Amino acid sequence: MRVILAEDSTLLREGLVRLLAEEGHEVVAAVDDGAALIRETERHRPDVIVTDVRMPPAHSDEGLRAALEIRSRWPEIGVLVLSQYVEKRYATELITDDAGKVGYLLKDRVAQVGEFLDALERVAAGGAAFDPEVVRRLLARTTHVDPLTRLTAREREVLEKMAQGHTNAGIAEQLHVSQSAVEKHVNAIFDKLDLAHTTGFSRRVLAVLRFLGS
Repeated sequence: MRVILAEDSTLLREGLVRLLAEEGHEVVAAVDDGAALIRETERHRPDVIVTDVRMPPAHSDEGLRAALEIRSRWPEIGVLVLSQYVEKRYATELITDDAGKVGYLLKDRVAQVGEFLDALERVAAGGAAFDPEVVRRLLARTTHVDPLTRLTAREREVLEKMAQGHTNAGIAEQLHVSQSAVEKHVNAIFDKLDLAHTTGFSRRVLAVLRFLGS
């Protein structure tokens, strides 16, 4: 896997470079600002980029804006965002992107090396990976009639796993139930949210959008 890293902390950036190299991945560039990330992405066309949110010069949302530009210009490149914060506006835009190849993890998750590497590989392979805490904070945005009240506790668990980017098979493994049971829960979620079969739209994405109050 060919990777570009964008992180302004030298210690973390170099640590990730070593970690990925030890796992057999090729870090083709490691930069410390959003402009360099876009420039090196155009030059190398990696399989996936890993970027921080807040980087020079303003230390606001340079990394996320660069990630969204990369999503727009090169949708075949996976994007994994690492952050100490949940930037709700941009996280919502990423989490509801039905194209796949996207993830958003809190930096604490990097300490769990296995989880970080699993998320990176999932994004590069075309899937999605969202930190459970990111999903919980985004779901907490709903302040009006909460569609969660229509779901059972198990259905809420299944929806949260869906929002994290897991497939039905992955959800079944994590919740220790059969895949057919997960499929029944997913269909129940669609029914309770009045998401009929609609050509051209992903009901999984529409379910997450509904919970985000979009």
